Amino acid sequence: MATVFIDGESGTTGLGIRERLGALPQVTLKSLSDDRRKDPAARRALMAEVDLVVLCLPDDAARESAALAAELGRDAPRLLDASTAHRVAPGWVYGFAELTPDHHENIAAAATVANPGCYPTGAIALVRPLVDAGLLPADYPLTINAVSGYSGGGKAMIQAHDAAHGPAFELYGLGLEHKHVPETMLYGGLSRRPIFVPSVGHYLKGMLVSIPLHLETLPGKPTGADLRSVLQARYAGCAQVTVVPAPTNGKLEPEALNDTDRLELYVCANEAHRQAVLVARLDNLGKGASGAAVQNIGLMLGLRTGAGVRELADA
Repeated sequence: MATVFIDGESGTTGLGIRERLGALPQVTLKSLSDDRRKDPAARRALMAEVDLVVLCLPDDAARESAALAAELGRDAPRLLDASTAHRVAPGWVYGFAELTPDHHENIAAAATVANPGCYPTGAIALVRPLVDAGLLPADYPLTINAVSGYSGGGKAMIQAHDAAHGPAFELYGLGLEHKHVPETMLYGGLSRRPIFVPSVGHYLKGMLVSIPLHLETLPGKPTGADLRSVLQARYAGCAQVTVVPAPTNGKLEPEALNDTDRLELYVCANEAHRQAVLVARLDNLGKGASGAAVQNIGLMLGLRTGAGVRELADA
């Protein structure tokens, strides 16, 4: 049995993690009463009792909670941070298990893991294999477009859409300072900052991340099939990440993977025009948040949870 404390379990991601972990007989969840959840001494005491703590908190609170755990020294639990606070911080392992063929081993051995953002999960899955293969230069001027359901915006956005129905569609982050860009650059293997244009639609969950490419501007002038082959080789044998043929009707909708922890990758190419669009589809609350967290928890605690990487899938 493994014991887990979710610090901030009442939020959207925390509730999703709790629901998933509650279905695992190998895990015992520990909690604090409502009147003690903000008591640092009570939180630190519980941290000393468990094997792993999941931080589902705003960034500043996540840093404070990580500091509380560090005060325990050798008695400190392992940490998984679902916030943005530690995604590019030294000493924290990035929690995208399929980042490289052996990256799940880094997660399994780590004391502190940062869960990925939902948008970067799709973008990095598409970009990193192509950069590693030399088909996409690290300094290529990428544009990343994405749309998410409104659950990705947290409680305030959920309440706004539920109460007032919200706009049908809106762009946001047009100041080009979105907090997901640093991790996308670092773990995507990029040296040039991409232009990232996120948007939200009036539906609860589901995400599409798309990256347009001019094939003639890439090294070796690859075809769409070349790009697809690289992605297929990288994710061969992965249970949760699959490369899917481009849709014959030229359409993709964002909700098809809702309530799953899967990530689908597409290469949609027009060879006559030498253009392509890379697309990732996922549930922003699944592989984009709670599902990825449980995958990482399984790796960190040595549990068979359907973690979706090659070795665990074969176990």
